[in-house]
Amino acid sequence: MENEVEIEAPEAGDVEELVKTYLTIRKVREKIQAEWEAEDNELKREQQLIEQTLMVICNENNAKAIRTDAGTVFRRLNERYTVADGELFRKFVMENNVPELFEQRIAQSRFKEFITEQGDTSLPPGVNVMREFAIVVRKPS
Repeated sequence: MENEVEIEAPEAGDVEELVKTYLTIRKVREKIQAEWEAEDNELKREQQLIEQTLMVICNENNAKAIRTDAGTVFRRLNERYTVADGELFRKFVMENNVPELFEQRIAQSRFKEFITEQGDTSLPPGVNVMREFAIVVRKPS
């Protein structure tokens, strides 16, 4: 691999060397990722152009699908729903008793803010918290 960097394993007690090694690895990974993303974005653009051309062909032929020896093209309608007015939608859900139209998840940053503002260490009923330590390494500024 052309981006390989030879890194010797430092002694377990040498934290400075571990930090240098960590930052070197991160820098190499960032370079590899940037190169990969640039190449992947180009390939995605080429696929999008082909998809647009195939869509034109399907539309011109009023075809839902076109079968070839290489594969089959399908024209599919994707639908995605968004809320234009949250208050009106919540009112509709409550009036029609259809809470299943909501997804059950917590807005993480807002919930953390709420808990901090409450000053209470207890959580509301039905809520769990998962905490784990992570290591963060920063280059010197």
